[in-house]
Amino acid sequence: MANAAPRSRARARPATPPTRVLTIANQKGGVGKTTTAVNLAASLAAAERRTLLVDLDPQGNAGSALGIRRDESETSIYEVLLDGRPLEEALRQTELKFLDLVPASQHLVGAEIELAVHEDRERRLQAALGPVAGAYEFVIVDCPPSLGLLTLNGLVAAQGVMIPLQCEYYALEGLADVLKTIELVKASANPELVVDGIVLTMFSPNNLANQVADEIRKTFGRQCFKTVIPRNVRLSEAPSHGKPILLYDVTSKGCQSYLALAREVASRLDKGAR
Repeated sequence: MANAAPRSRARARPATPPTRVLTIANQKGGVGKTTTAVNLAASLAAAERRTLLVDLDPQGNAGSALGIRRDESETSIYEVLLDGRPLEEALRQTELKFLDLVPASQHLVGAEIELAVHEDRERRLQAALGPVAGAYEFVIVDCPPSLGLLTLNGLVAAQGVMIPLQCEYYALEGLADVLKTIELVKASANPELVVDGIVLTMFSPNNLANQVADEIRKTFGRQCFKTVIPRNVRLSEAPSHGKPILLYDVTSKGCQSYLALAREVASRLDKGAR
């Protein structure tokens, strides 16, 4: 279990580059979305990039993968979004010095309905991140596997979206849906939103996976990250130990792939900021 503790405020830190809010989204479940959010955030933190991971998924798996069980925190993202509590009150330390977490809670299950009555329902996360975002270089938002109000909050708060994609038959169909949603958000609540990239996950070298990967690369070109996350047993085991893969088995192919993805993400965004 992580040496996690509530924190009353963000750590005192020197000035940082502009914050990049990066939402991990795909309405299709089981594509490695939370695994990507957790291990990308951990890998960025390992590179001493100050990172905040926000768990918007009612299942709370991003938190438990870092050793912080859902509902053990007095303040979660639910109280931030629905009760207007400062996000600073929900910050939790993790085992990694440069990684903080805002956990989910079971109450998020009903948040979609509760948020619907608020006029600013799609901007709650954006407003909450404002006071603390400057303390971080990256804010990674893990969304539920749906395109409801919680995911909409993640998309409105973000500058960029990363789409994890499993190389299987229905992948392209699901990708079309999430891209359509992103275009709708760009046309209304967040014109600056861009797709930072598509990452191929849970890749097993077989004919179908290779065909899907080739089709994605041909269609999306440089938007598709060069790094491919393989299907890896150690990646599957790590959450049950409450650890990101780099604290569970740094030599595994899964860990090395996420470290490479973090380098690629940071390099792309650093070049874009120049």
